[in-house]
Amino acid sequence: MTLPPELRCPPHGAELTVGAAGLECAQGCLVPVVNGIPRFVDSSLYAAAFGRQWKAHPRTQLDSYTGVPISRERLTRCLGGAVEIVRGRSVLEVGCGAGRFTEILLAAGASVLACDLSDAIEVNARNCGPRPGYFACQADILHLPVAPASFDVVIALGVVQHTPSPEAAIAALAAAVRPGGQLVLDHYTVRPRDTWYFRLLGRLFPRMVVREVLVRLPPAASSRAADALSHALLPLHRLFWRPGPLARTARVVLRKLSPLADYYDRFPQLGPERLAEWSILDTHDAVTDRYKHFRNPDQIRAALLACGLIDVEAVYGGNGVEARARRPANASSQDAA
Repeated sequence: MTLPPELRCPPHGAELTVGAAGLECAQGCLVPVVNGIPRFVDSSLYAAAFGRQWKAHPRTQLDSYTGVPISRERLTRCLGGAVEIVRGRSVLEVGCGAGRFTEILLAAGASVLACDLSDAIEVNARNCGPRPGYFACQADILHLPVAPASFDVVIALGVVQHTPSPEAAIAALAAAVRPGGQLVLDHYTVRPRDTWYFRLLGRLFPRMVVREVLVRLPPAASSRAADALSHALLPLHRLFWRPGPLARTARVVLRKLSPLADYYDRFPQLGPERLAEWSILDTHDAVTDRYKHFRNPDQIRAALLACGLIDVEAVYGGNGVEARARRPANASSQDAA
């Protein structure tokens, strides 16, 4: 196993070496390696449900599987208009999941250290490795196993809102950005026009009601219930996956009454089979996540500025707020730490 130069022991910040029983640091830490993947955390933490969903749907959201550039377009937009800016650069991708963005970053010529809190990292490794410049590990966003200020680009898409503290997660991500480097992330939001509705009726929205019930169940039971619900509702939604004003009106009404994620109007090019896979996958995501935070652009901007980043952009887009910022080129690694 070849270790990337940025990899470090989280408790001590020491370099790691490959030993007979796993990765070792000079202070005596031992990191087990299971199925070829270093495990800085176990798989029973709050993101365990995400690991189960990616194992059940290992390729659903990969552009290489769907033939539709949905993930590439999202990544391109978040990076500022060109995936090619990562060519020849070191990239830390946190919350990498099954690899929908990892495969694009690698194809664009980046060296990628991909990490995930859940055992979805195993799916990522199967989908994206082994490739030159690729390394995968299971790790916590709040205790990243990397040297401070060591990456040209740090990316966390679809991740920060699911952590215990978005602000703490953003600070941990920012600490890994080298001087002159860039941090890219997104976050769920509630737009101003929806605030009154969210506060008054949010807990009555069918998906929120289902989530309130399922997050109280044991994780495995929660996952099974989410999948059963999706399979029960899919036939009803598929009745209206067709063009025409009547079907469109029916879909609008159904989306307000049903907890199922329905992407027909956003991604009809996926076709019925892929749309069904996306619905099951994202419904599971929406009703089993232990943490679900919401932030507006001003709050994300403030969190990035608090980390000493500059050229901050935070706007409504995608799944909520999309943001990027840069560490000053004259900053020191001590500033990042």
